[in-house]
Amino acid sequence: MPQPQLFTPFKIRNLDLENRITIAPMCTYSAVDGCMTDWHLIHLGQLALSGAGLLTIEATAVVSEGRISYADVGLYNDATEAAMRRTLDGIRKWSNIPIAVQLAHAGRKASSDLPWRGAAQIAADRKDGWQTEAPSAIPFKSTDTVPTELTRKRMEAIRDAFAQAAVRAARIGIDAVQIHAAHGYLLHSFLSPLSNQRTDEYGGSLENRMRFPLEVFDAVRAAFPADKTVTVRVSATDWYDGGWDINQTIEFAKALELRGCDAINVSTGGLHIDQKIAVSPSYQVPFARAVKAAVKMPVVAVGLITEPAQAEAIIATGDADLVGLARTILYDPRWPWHAAAALGGEVSAAPQYHRSQPSTLKSLFKV
Repeated sequence: MPQPQLFTPFKIRNLDLENRITIAPMCTYSAVDGCMTDWHLIHLGQLALSGAGLLTIEATAVVSEGRISYADVGLYNDATEAAMRRTLDGIRKWSNIPIAVQLAHAGRKASSDLPWRGAAQIAADRKDGWQTEAPSAIPFKSTDTVPTELTRKRMEAIRDAFAQAAVRAARIGIDAVQIHAAHGYLLHSFLSPLSNQRTDEYGGSLENRMRFPLEVFDAVRAAFPADKTVTVRVSATDWYDGGWDINQTIEFAKALELRGCDAINVSTGGLHIDQKIAVSPSYQVPFARAVKAAVKMPVVAVGLITEPAQAEAIIATGDADLVGLARTILYDPRWPWHAAAALGGEVSAAPQYHRSQPSTLKSLFKV
């Protein structure tokens, strides 16, 4: 059998990936004051032994006010850096998987309760709540606190915080940085005309709405080592009339590529409470395909990718260069093993697990 494309190596800048399977950043709401805990060592540790080509740490706030919830991970002071270093050191003892971190600011969707407690926004005057901030004073939900419209001075501070978080990430040995410009959070809310109604040079035209996210990218790219990878995650559509769409996404992707972006991860939605999404397997892949046709940098496809043959088809047909798994790999942390077995590929596994290979499989694990 020919080697499945899903299990061919891939390179992004100087980052060598063993295969085309990436683990998407997934919030687990288990940090304390922005600091990773033993939960993250256990959770990320098991994913680091999955056989995937890349592991991305969950949305990591660059300022405390940028956390989605009070239990989100941060990388904005010495304590949060030390906690992440401890987690990475624990993983690195047993796994050489490349590790990225997603740097983020939640914007008007910050100060929220935990998902298993309803995820409602917590008012600024309540325990575990704080005042949110956004490009314009427009709340995500009508019941939410109205966010503070960002001043230029505050925007500069946030931009610099992204850059400083990138410096911290490099210092503790992170292999790549992903900038979160999707799902209705701060940078996405600058891009979309539904949430950005500024009248200065950061609102109005597409060029103006892209300005701040591009400034953040430039700052991160300058702060992170030149030989290391910087990527961006976008929402290709708001799934709402008059909002951000695939054509604007393509223009944003082109602008990022010109500035040295190494790859783009194409998701959708999250900005408008009344979004209408037709969810089905691979429902976001057409957006990745459209972006890939317009740029040369690698493209990552995500969204209800659950089956090995489905993932293989995405790569083999050229719809995307890599696939990102989230809930799929939470449900089955050995998904890459099972995909390799189904497709006739090989995957790395810790030697402690080699004896688990079924006798019917001749060469599932690389040696």
